[in-house]
Amino acid sequence: MACRKLWIVVAGCMLISGLAQAQASNTLTPQEKQDGWQLLFNGHDFTGWHSYLQKGVGSDWSVVDGMIQLKKTNQDPSADYADIVTDGEYANFDLKLEWKARPCIDSGVMFYVHESPEYQNTYDTGIEMQIADLACTVPDSRILKERSGDIFDMISDPVEWVNLAGEWNQFEIIADHGHLQLFQNGHKVIDTQLWDANWNQLIAGTKFAHFPGYSKYRIGHISLQGTEPKGDPGVKLSFRNIKIKKLD
Repeated sequence: MACRKLWIVVAGCMLISGLAQAQASNTLTPQEKQDGWQLLFNGHDFTGWHSYLQKGVGSDWSVVDGMIQLKKTNQDPSADYADIVTDGEYANFDLKLEWKARPCIDSGVMFYVHESPEYQNTYDTGIEMQIADLACTVPDSRILKERSGDIFDMISDPVEWVNLAGEWNQFEIIADHGHLQLFQNGHKVIDTQLWDANWNQLIAGTKFAHFPGYSKYRIGHISLQGTEPKGDPGVKLSFRNIKIKKLD
């Protein structure tokens, strides 16, 4: 009995120690720093970000408790919830982030966004990894190529590895000289090649065939989409632990 009590105490101490050593949000470990990772969000403010085609960040976006948060109503002016983009541009990279959302969300993470008055929207040029909840987002969550983890309107992931609304999800996007790999919650969901004949054929069968700048740029901004006017008003979307590693 004494040994059993001792083991319980030791196990409890080990658990507490492990929790204490858990990595804090929006930080890099010494190994990550050595490997070349950089934070895109410092957990405190919008340093390094701005709303697309704007100087600042729209009023529906805020930083709360170490999270980038979108709180909006469906009647807000579009400038208030305009997609936010990184100040920097990236060509070959490994991007990781976490997001959670309320039911009926319709959002995404875009990359290779070219910011110019020639293009009014981030999706005119950027490729989007879709964010949608499992069931409520209509019609997106019920349409192949528009579910969470898909390359929007282009390629559908075989299995929808998205968590229930309100739970954190992990995205990873690896873009390496045209080789694109997307991961959702640790599962590889997309593995494709950009800018080859097959990619161009895929574009030809979508609405993007009429977007002259879509996926034409091989360097661009990372973007977090401000979502469409769907679902109930309030806090709709949160992001944290956004980090990137440039690839040679």
